[in-house]
Amino acid sequence: MRKNLYLIIISFTLVSCYTYQVKKPVDPTIDNKQGGKNSPALANNNPMQARDIKADPKNMNPQQVPAPINVQEKLAANKNVKIDVDGKSYKVIVDRWEGDSLVAHPVRNSKITLKFHKNQINAEKIAEKRFSQPIADIITVVAYASIGVGIWLLVR
Repeated sequence: MRKNLYLIIISFTLVSCYTYQVKKPVDPTIDNKQGGKNSPALANNNPMQARDIKADPKNMNPQQVPAPINVQEKLAANKNVKIDVDGKSYKVIVDRWEGDSLVAHPVRNSKITLKFHKNQINAEKIAEKRFSQPIADIITVVAYASIGVGIWLLVR
């Protein structure tokens, strides 16, 4: 029983409510769909005119290419991020930018300095460290349940 209790205590100390999450850019096609609902041609009661506008390829908006992501704006000083550099993942704290090079240090070791060129960093896989509410809720429920079971075992 004590081994299980120690295992549970150790697992709670290793669990963190903070996770690295990639920030998703706003999708411009969603805005186009919402804007299309209020178009004057569709508000008109003439279904032939509405069908002609829908079928006309000139009125169709082509897939918009997302704007390029600026790595220097995403990686500001003192941010705790997880970056992908040449296929290898690093958890770093950003120190500063020196021209086109990122100067950072690993999360657990501030004595080591890492330098990466901005072209080496995969801008789509930059993940910021954020608080995760669902994980915090799960940990809270498990803690309350274990306290309840502990009290029940003591009373029994």
